[in-house]
Amino acid sequence: MRLKYALALTACAGLVAGCSSGGIGTLPESSAAMPVSQAVVAPPAAAPVTCDEQFLQSLSLRHKLAQLLNVGVTGTADALRVVRDEQIGGIFIGSWTDKSLLADGKVAQVASASPLPLMVTIDEEGGRVSRAADLLGPIPSARQTAATMTEEQTYQMALERGRGLKDLGVTVNFAPDVDVSSQPDNSVIGDRSYSSDPAVVSRYADAYARGMRDAGILPVIKHFPGHGSASGDSHTGAVTTPPLDELRAKDLIPFRDLGTTGVGVMLGHLEVPGLTAPGVPASISPDAVALLRGGTGFGAAPFAGPIFTDDLSGMKAITDRYDIADAVEAALVAGVDVALWITTDDVPRVLDHLEDAVASGKLPQERVDEAVLTVARAKDALAC
Repeated sequence: MRLKYALALTACAGLVAGCSSGGIGTLPESSAAMPVSQAVVAPPAAAPVTCDEQFLQSLSLRHKLAQLLNVGVTGTADALRVVRDEQIGGIFIGSWTDKSLLADGKVAQVASASPLPLMVTIDEEGGRVSRAADLLGPIPSARQTAATMTEEQTYQMALERGRGLKDLGVTVNFAPDVDVSSQPDNSVIGDRSYSSDPAVVSRYADAYARGMRDAGILPVIKHFPGHGSASGDSHTGAVTTPPLDELRAKDLIPFRDLGTTGVGVMLGHLEVPGLTAPGVPASISPDAVALLRGGTGFGAAPFAGPIFTDDLSGMKAITDRYDIADAVEAALVAGVDVALWITTDDVPRVLDHLEDAVASGKLPQERVDEAVLTVARAKDALAC
């Protein structure tokens, strides 16, 4: 009967009048006398499914979690295996990666094994941190760039380098480094910093980031909330920055200036007095993520782009305290969108661990979905 009533409602101008007596789908004559509140009506139409909902519904939980991983690969075979078998969201080209993956056009083969667009990431700052120098030629360090080039020349250099990276199959560059530093050139930051003046850092980093963006590469500024004045090297142990109030006056300024320019942000393994809990680096700190996302704590606009960790498996500031699976979980729970580390060996174990964390409620499903959508937008994976 409900189907007959629905047909009748479609064919008639109203519930009471306009229907002829008799025939299939005709309302009973006695219904004309029914109060409106008793008339049989079709159930309300369901709300349309949004594009975001459609995308999330298309992925299993494990596939969602895999999209939040960016993992270093040794070469083509390693990359193909982890993308095909685990459907991870991205691969990282490190100093140890066989560059034939880039030189021989094998990235396209790897990307074709992924059901979603694949993030192909690299560190291409210039100077001593240049993973494509053998293929594209050298470019100067940030400090040398600011000392010898104009901002327009910096933009043009980055545009050319970005186009070269794009041709190799790279989609994300973990650069420019926006740390504010006067450290010696060969120190952990050193000549990777444009200047000890935050205004100079902002201008030159903006020029470099614009060149990358205009070439079709997502630039990722680093190392939030600022490594330039920190003590120590996170590759070799714990690192502590000056108190948050001091970072606001200098180190956080480039992040404030560039946060709305279409960049991603990488969190450093930095303990910040007045911000992070004791023993908790910014890379896995909910307080550091909240500072970046909200922006109000350092005069910035809210940050809506993707947030990446620094390497979670090869730097002792993390590995001295955390197993890789625990570190990835902590980062995602804190609000990070992409966990980065340098070997594919632990990917299955990490995904098993994350699935358990979701099941137990330690890693909320809503947090996973939020990160998945942020990553999808960053790599134009939403088709609608």
